[in-house]
Amino acid sequence: MRTLNTNQELEAYLRLNNAGCAEWRAAIAQLLACPLAECRLPRPQAVVGSLSALTVDAGIVCVLDVAQDMELHGCLVSQTLLVNAIQGHSEITLQAGSRLSTFPLAMVPAGQTFTLRAVEGSRLVLVYPVNEAVPAWPQPGLEVALAGHIHRFLLRSNYFQDHLDASNETQALFDRLERQLVSGQVDLPEELPVLDRRLVRVIEKIRGEREWEFDLQDLAHHCGASERNLYYLMKRETGMTPYRFYQRCRLVRVRRRLVDCQCDVPHISWYAADEGFSHLGRFAALYREHFGELPSETVQWRRRLHEQPMVETARRAII
Repeated sequence: MRTLNTNQELEAYLRLNNAGCAEWRAAIAQLLACPLAECRLPRPQAVVGSLSALTVDAGIVCVLDVAQDMELHGCLVSQTLLVNAIQGHSEITLQAGSRLSTFPLAMVPAGQTFTLRAVEGSRLVLVYPVNEAVPAWPQPGLEVALAGHIHRFLLRSNYFQDHLDASNETQALFDRLERQLVSGQVDLPEELPVLDRRLVRVIEKIRGEREWEFDLQDLAHHCGASERNLYYLMKRETGMTPYRFYQRCRLVRVRRRLVDCQCDVPHISWYAADEGFSHLGRFAALYREHFGELPSETVQWRRRLHEQPMVETARRAII
């Protein structure tokens, strides 16, 4: 039995891929409103990692994938920050010297300056701001419960219907986390949903075979179900129809190319056409429906990081 795939956490909201130190540091500072004193790396000129971020009125959920040992030193948060390690090893050191493990979850109190250390291959989730204070004496298991809510959100994120659905789910996550902190009680979320093995095969085919063109009959034959059963099975277990999931995967692939684009004039129409979107206006509307922004805005987000004065000073990576 397999749970909903979590290998692609928040891939639909990728902001940086193969990022260098300067833009990595600038992005985190912008997203968390948290100027960083230093970004310490053993290989300052090499790739630091990738970053995905989903922002709503309540705050931001950010996923960091770390490509080399990293230390972010001297970050000050004005409200509570939750840091959850879902892969690798990382820890937080507060200014007073206290060390917090990020597994299952670290709660960084408001007004604290901290250092985050993560080893190569780590994957972290940052949730900020949480509008409740960290309990002075948290109940045993509270961190596990908070991490459980985050994990359920990440599982759901693979099958968001569109940006409105993503925004509603993110707002609900903040509400659940804050209620948990207010009550101080350990309220473990329900067990994770189990994904039917036939859907596993369908999802892996759609994600993995980039040249494949949608054919419901072919999908049904591939997974061993009738077309009707496959349609309703996927709708019931993920909330998406097979075609909607196929369409979203193609949009995500275009987004990745836009994030990676370093040319002066991004070839948005080319990228869209490569994924089967022949009508640029319709593509732009779909893109905005799914991600909450136009394709050109995705490109500009990364470019604006290079316009910030702090990016130049961020090049002070220390071995």
